Amino acid sequence: MKHILQLEELAQLALGIAALYFIPVHIAWWIWPFLFLSPDISFTGYAFNTKAGAVVYNLFHHKGIAITIAAAGFFLKNDSLLFIGALLFSHSSFDRVLGYGLKYGDSFNHTHLGWKKNQKSKEI
Repeated sequence: MKHILQLEELAQLALGIAALYFIPVHIAWWIWPFLFLSPDISFTGYAFNTKAGAVVYNLFHHKGIAITIAAAGFFLKNDSLLFIGALLFSHSSFDRVLGYGLKYGDSFNHTHLGWKKNQKSKEI
């Protein structure tokens, strides 16, 4: 089942990247990686505590919020909002392909997808 969910998220990532391509926002190619990873600034919430970190992280990685922002941009004919919504959507899909889901307030590794295992503790 895990692989089916990853494939679904991969398809949504492709959809989000395609949307970013067609939105008429002109940005230099070398800025794209920074913009694509920019929602991860939400990790700074974990500097306070895990509950605050989870709230801030979930705000930047919730697909419903991303779709709402993109829809507002579409209906208001605001390309910047449309771009931000598509960027948040595609970044969230990318994170979920990697196994990172929306966070619970008790631990960074406790997500709506289950517990994310620590990569260092993996046996070879």
